[in-house]
Amino acid sequence: MALVPLRYNLRSLFVRSSSTLLTVCAIGATVAVLAGMLSLQQGFVNLFSERGRDDLAVFLRKSATSEGESGITLEQCEILTKEIPEIARDDAGQPLASAELFLAVRLRKFDGGETNVSIRGVQPQTFAIHGDDIRVVQGENFKPGQDELIVGRGLIGRIANCNVGDTLRINTARFTIVGVFEGKGGYESEIWGDLDRLGEALERPVRSRVLAKLTPGADVAAIEARYTDDLRVQPQVKTERAYLNSQTQQLSQRFSILGGFLAVIMGIAAVFTGTNSMLSAIGARTHEIGILKAIGYRPFAIFAAFLFEAVLLGVLGGVVGCLLVLPFQGAETGTMNQTFSEVTFAFRTTPRVMVTAIVFAAALGLVGGMFPALRAARMTPTQALRRG
Repeated sequence: MALVPLRYNLRSLFVRSSSTLLTVCAIGATVAVLAGMLSLQQGFVNLFSERGRDDLAVFLRKSATSEGESGITLEQCEILTKEIPEIARDDAGQPLASAELFLAVRLRKFDGGETNVSIRGVQPQTFAIHGDDIRVVQGENFKPGQDELIVGRGLIGRIANCNVGDTLRINTARFTIVGVFEGKGGYESEIWGDLDRLGEALERPVRSRVLAKLTPGADVAAIEARYTDDLRVQPQVKTERAYLNSQTQQLSQRFSILGGFLAVIMGIAAVFTGTNSMLSAIGARTHEIGILKAIGYRPFAIFAAFLFEAVLLGVLGGVVGCLLVLPFQGAETGTMNQTFSEVTFAFRTTPRVMVTAIVFAAALGLVGGMFPALRAARMTPTQALRRG
């Protein structure tokens, strides 16, 4: 069975340039919203997943969903850092494990208002565990036991009093900003300082987690099972990658649901625009439809031709929508994570986002063009020629 030549559809879109442009822009605006939300979702997910390592273990209080609500006593930290044989050791034979304190505090933003910022107290071994993943790029690192802090690069220009030399007040203690650091993922939205000094200033006698580097082949499930019946400590143990994935899942789903909801609402309007455009095209081309049928093209060929034209409009709208979002690639924004502290992340318009957006646009074209294509296919040659 012969199909209508592709050049017929392309010529039709070119001849009806005003209608084509209107439909493409309507679909493009819808797709831009969806692609924008998906880009936010990808930026947030990649912010944490790129930092996750399988050779690092995170020890939390049992049943805690994040380090923000976890609490481990000093004695339990000693047990976890010194007793577990799967924890790697440095050249001096010291375990590569570090207790950490995590808390969100309210700080003033440059553009007005306040937001929660993550404060992390760490021990010197923390830097040995992370290696090159944490780099001080301005100023110097804080000295153990001193009221000094280093701030993540993502806070510069967003949070007040975070430049080198500034003084930051935490409760009644005053800390001096001595350096700026870069690192993978959400660490760049945090402020780091000495564990003991921040514990005193924040009046937190417990620790939030223990971070440790594991020996090759270590099994975190086996480590957790070993302490199931231990009355001294019963930790929850995850690899860093698994822990970070658990922290991004909830907000990632919210971005996807919000993007889908907005896309559906705007997509309905785009479908009506596409349907109206195709119906107008059929009304103006009934004579052509009659000629096509008179020379032997079957109803399915007519249906396929008009449906293809509608899908092509959708794909063009999808491309326009992706082009509208691309200028925001790398633009930084902030949001609250599961620990109720603000993290800075960038738009990530990945190939996956663009493919999803274009497929969605093609689906809009398909739905919008279905009824007009059926109407064109059902015309008899005599009806079409008479109307033309």
